[in-house]
Amino acid sequence: MALQLEDKVCIVTGSADGIGKATALEMAKRGGKVVVTDIQDTMGEETVAQITGAGGEAIYVHCDVRKLDDVQGMIKAAVDRFGGIDVLHNNAGVHESVFAEELAVDTLPLDAWDAVYEINLRGVWYCTKFAAPYLKASKRGPAIVNASSTAGHAGYPMTPVYGVCKHGIIGLTKQSAIDLAPVRCNSYSPGSTDTAMIRKYTEAAEDKEAVWRFQTENNLIRRLGDPHDIAQLVCFLASDEASWITGIDVLIDGGSLAWRDHHRD
Repeated sequence: MALQLEDKVCIVTGSADGIGKATALEMAKRGGKVVVTDIQDTMGEETVAQITGAGGEAIYVHCDVRKLDDVQGMIKAAVDRFGGIDVLHNNAGVHESVFAEELAVDTLPLDAWDAVYEINLRGVWYCTKFAAPYLKASKRGPAIVNASSTAGHAGYPMTPVYGVCKHGIIGLTKQSAIDLAPVRCNSYSPGSTDTAMIRKYTEAAEDKEAVWRFQTENNLIRRLGDPHDIAQLVCFLASDEASWITGIDVLIDGGSLAWRDHHRD
């Protein structure tokens, strides 16, 4: 049986750790040739080492998605090494708690807003724009998979710009599906997942215990998501098994938004 992503060239932004790393590893396991990109170079190289150590193909490219030259260089490196691009997973993202301590819409510093926007939304557009010619030329079922969030569907405390960007990702996904067809473009919206980002978000809260409980006890499946849970979905959306799926956002949140307006014991 052919591997689900066999010989597909897959770029995964922000793949030094968390969901991006889990997805890069899973894509390689399914036969993909993976371009690991991040600004955390040592950790990114470790992701590549895990892939190649297991017999897969991967390269690491330093890329700050805020920087146009980095994005163009990353695209060039992928094409130079593997001859094209078949899958773009726009995963790189950050929460405003990395840049600021005041995390309300009226107190967030201007530079924190700009930094999160430039990474979480403009960076996705940059990568999409410059990968598009190669995706459109691909004969291997080209696809874009964008990382949104449950914060793209509902409001959360301490997420004034993160939430706005994740709403924007869903809109950009639909627009990309229209403009780039037959290249498929979908997004997914994870709930609270066990990553460094969610731990940083929790640490920024005044009542850390309450925020931590909120992130698990509001789920019908009462646990945090695991990055591997998300990686499985990304690989499906990137594969030919999803060949008639485009322009949608998929919730993967342990049922958290299915009942959010109700109270449970």
